[in-house]
Amino acid sequence: MCRVLGVHASGFYAWLRAELKPTTVRRARLSKLAKQSWLESGGIYGYRKVHHDLMDAGEPCAPNTVARIMRSAGLRAQVGYRRRPGKYGTKPAVVAANRLQQDFNVDAPDRVWVTDITYIRTHEGWLYLAAVIDLFSRKVVGWSMQPRMHTKLALDALMMAVWRRRSAPGVIVHSDQGSQFSSQEWRSFLDAHNLVPSMSRRGNCYDIAVAESFFHLLKTERIRRKTYLTRVDARQDVFEYIEMFYNPKRRHANNGMLSPVQFELAAM
Repeated sequence: MCRVLGVHASGFYAWLRAELKPTTVRRARLSKLAKQSWLESGGIYGYRKVHHDLMDAGEPCAPNTVARIMRSAGLRAQVGYRRRPGKYGTKPAVVAANRLQQDFNVDAPDRVWVTDITYIRTHEGWLYLAAVIDLFSRKVVGWSMQPRMHTKLALDALMMAVWRRRSAPGVIVHSDQGSQFSSQEWRSFLDAHNLVPSMSRRGNCYDIAVAESFFHLLKTERIRRKTYLTRVDARQDVFEYIEMFYNPKRRHANNGMLSPVQFELAAM
């Protein structure tokens, strides 16, 4: 072996006996912890969120160090996709006043909720998901999944939010002008629970950008990675994403890199 390497035997065995440098040991430890953080996120975290995880674990390090470690280990953040440009509707009759006006800065929970609907493909057909999100913490406070996009889908999600939050009257509920949110059933439910309706003009997705952002994360970080044979499979996976990862664990830049649950607890 020494002849192959071209070194003296004594030098080779001295190298074998030498202890690893502290920097090498620390880098190996950081690399292990970074990979653990990345795997626990489902392979979606980039170096910034992994860096916060390492800091919380008592491993002080620089973000650039984490970036280099992840790059050398082949650990990459899950990158999303862009919405295709185009024209989305024209100005219709106003169903409810726009009380949000793209002001996403809310200073307390249960002041403004935004709601929207998206779809999930399965081999059985579409599964529709309605979500209600608190603007303060970006927490999903209500959700519902059904095979058809009826008003009941949106109402069940809102009912969950009302039941969970036990909020004071006057919460603004902002949506687009979809038929589910402009129906008489929807308006009657809002009135009965002292909720204040607010709507974007048709074709304007910016006021519900927070809901769009959540759906974007859900599809990028979970749905696009899976093939659902049944609606039950999809329902279970989305439930786990919302209740076991997104709300309690997923870090948000808007929350100072805290999860929605952690952010609300810190604000108490």
